[in-house]
Amino acid sequence: MTQENLEEELTRLRVENEMLKKGRTGQLWMKVSEKGALSLYGLGRFPVTLYKEQWERVLNFAGDLREFIEANQDQLKTK
Repeated sequence: MTQENLEEELTRLRVENEMLKKGRTGQLWMKVSEKGALSLYGLGRFPVTLYKEQWERVLNFAGDLREFIEANQDQLKTK
């Protein structure tokens, strides 16, 4: 790695560290994992990590998911 790459990585890690320190309670946020997947934070204790194709499938399924939630509201709990 060049000095410039190291400095960019250090800056990126410092920003990420500050975001983690703030706790981001109640807020959703995303990050690209080391393996190139997208991690969604803020839903629970652990992130939801899926690859691009998997997120696209979930997003394309959003309408069906909303219908299912509406049809099963009486059985579903909220946090």
